[in-house]
Amino acid sequence: MTPALQVEGLGVAFGGIRAVDGVSFMAQRQAITTVIGPNGAGKSTLFNLISGQIPPHTGRVALDGVDRTGAPPHLMQRAGLGRSFQITNLFFELTVFENLQLAAQRLEPPRQMLRRIGHGEASLQRVGELVERFSLAAKLGELAGALSHGEQRRLEIAVALAAKPSVLLLDEPTQGMSHGDTADTARLIRDLSRDVTILLIEHDIGLVMDISDHIVVMHQGRMLAEGAPPEVRANPAVKAAYFGDASC
Repeated sequence: MTPALQVEGLGVAFGGIRAVDGVSFMAQRQAITTVIGPNGAGKSTLFNLISGQIPPHTGRVALDGVDRTGAPPHLMQRAGLGRSFQITNLFFELTVFENLQLAAQRLEPPRQMLRRIGHGEASLQRVGELVERFSLAAKLGELAGALSHGEQRRLEIAVALAAKPSVLLLDEPTQGMSHGDTADTARLIRDLSRDVTILLIEHDIGLVMDISDHIVVMHQGRMLAEGAPPEVRANPAVKAAYFGDASC
């Protein structure tokens, strides 16, 4: 079966420094692939290369078997890629409903995409699905900026899913969350993987080992190791570079 996402030899340099250097891996369908590594390892830059925020200098990105290397973000989204960001990326002055409706507008036929919010049939149906799945009914009329941090992060995941992507990139979705919110989000991500392929960046190693099907370890811009959680946990090079030789 063709992988949902295939990255081959991906790389980019800034001022002669290789921020990402020859990274290759595959994300299988309806699975959670997690990218881990120390701060500065190149994880978010890798996401920017995959999603089209930054054009790669080397390598290729294939989405659902089609080469999409260098395509800009809006074309990557149209091809089936959704993404959340490390820093919450919502319209804080708009309501929860309006954030979801705007994100779902891409589902409307081109001639209807510019209709006033709240009038598109396809987008309204999608908002209803997301409201039910994310338990947002009580929050629909609230401004996104008034939500708690955990609620904002979950809303951002819902927004990233609004256009029905086949592959979802989540950049540190539990950052700054309480223990309870982190546990809830972990369950949500695992549930979402039944319907969408997930590529995740996450620093909570306990969460990573618990929910990941496959782990990619980066160090200084390069891929250090990859494999199932038990393999990565036992890898001596990973222990030395990422866990400081401590038993994980």
